[in-house]
Amino acid sequence: MILKINPEGAELLPAGGVAGKGGYETVTMLKKQYGENVGVIFIGPAGEMLMTGAGIGNNDPEGNAGRYAGRGGLGAVMGSKGLKAIVLDSPKTFDVPVKDKSRFQEAARKFAKILLDHPVTGQGLPAYGTNVLMNIINEAGTLPIRNFKYGRWDKAGEVGGEVAAELCNARGGKATHACHPGCVMRCSNIYILPDGRSMGSLEYETAWGFGPNLEVSDPDQVAEMNYICNDLGLDTIEAGVTLGVLAEAGVIPFGDGKAAIAALEEVGKGSPLGRVIGAGATTAGKVYGVTRVPAVKGQGIPAYDPRSCRGNGVTYATSPMGADHTAGYAVTANILKVGGYVDPTKDEGQLDLSRNLQIATAAVDSTGLCLFVAFAVLDNPEGLPTIVEMLNAMYGIELTINDVVALGQSILKVEREFNEKAGFTKEHDRLPEFFYNEELEPHKTKFTFKEELDEVFNF
Repeated sequence: MILKINPEGAELLPAGGVAGKGGYETVTMLKKQYGENVGVIFIGPAGEMLMTGAGIGNNDPEGNAGRYAGRGGLGAVMGSKGLKAIVLDSPKTFDVPVKDKSRFQEAARKFAKILLDHPVTGQGLPAYGTNVLMNIINEAGTLPIRNFKYGRWDKAGEVGGEVAAELCNARGGKATHACHPGCVMRCSNIYILPDGRSMGSLEYETAWGFGPNLEVSDPDQVAEMNYICNDLGLDTIEAGVTLGVLAEAGVIPFGDGKAAIAALEEVGKGSPLGRVIGAGATTAGKVYGVTRVPAVKGQGIPAYDPRSCRGNGVTYATSPMGADHTAGYAVTANILKVGGYVDPTKDEGQLDLSRNLQIATAAVDSTGLCLFVAFAVLDNPEGLPTIVEMLNAMYGIELTINDVVALGQSILKVEREFNEKAGFTKEHDRLPEFFYNEELEPHKTKFTFKEELDEVFNF
């Protein structure tokens, strides 16, 4: 079914010809049918086949089908309801009611300046997008290589943001652009494949998952895998981690981009191998008898090794959502020295760092702000008060900073309570054993926190 929403109301319509179609064709067909200015939220074949690695896609301002709510299997949930797409037809933009517009606009202008004045949100991200992190994380010895075997690779830069930006510009794409109207950071991009196909955005975690994680250094092969996932409706992080597990099992060779592409294409066929890939890394490990699976609570670990970015390791282990780097992005203080510095290879300060970031992130996420505002907010004492000012102007309320902190705590408490009722215990708040047993090169470090993780949510 298609759910069409406009100012007059909502109606369910037959999916018709878009049923079974990939993301790119789905967006093209629905925009042709309902108008170029409609927004399209959709699932690909992976979601229709109820694969737990499926995400929910959205078109970007240029119409590309490459913006995903990727993690957690939401595409399978949408597919289970028989809903192929949601078409949003709204003639107005930025028309949400605001209680005090002048107060809000003043705070918004101040916040935009805070973002533009910061070296990360005002310079690094607008120049090279999220993939600016590739060389930074690699230099830090924290880039997971060969299914989290090593922390550094001499070919990582070949799929980094600087190279990707050059290719985007040379082929008529965009090195950076806004993924939605009004964004001042503009850290997305439009990557054009050699045959002229517009893929959408090649993000850092995706470039890592299909690149260094598999020891693939060809940016076009990485982008092809990204394109396939966008079309199928697969979370690229989960797909990349899953392919790493398959390489660990010997199903595909490390360093063979063509084999990885062929494996991903099996997902669209609904073949046995394709369904294993679509089910994610934990399932792939069980099917192929691999215990060295980088996942927590059934979700693949993203592009920062927890043995040399220990604050992120704490977040991976304890986040109610599983291995979610965005839930408490300790890369800020561990690697980028944003909001202070906590040595990434030592235990001191990591529990507090992750806890505080998880609380703050839960609160900021509830506002609808992009997570990347955190870089500037952590470094500027006016950042969080300005967010609170925008909230108060928006809704005609008088929150304090303490109220916002309490909001973040309450969100995490509800999420934890849900997990407990679903059968999760403190034993699920742990990393896979190999992170405790194997030293990571070049730092020769192991992850150490176990029982201490039970104290993260002590509020």
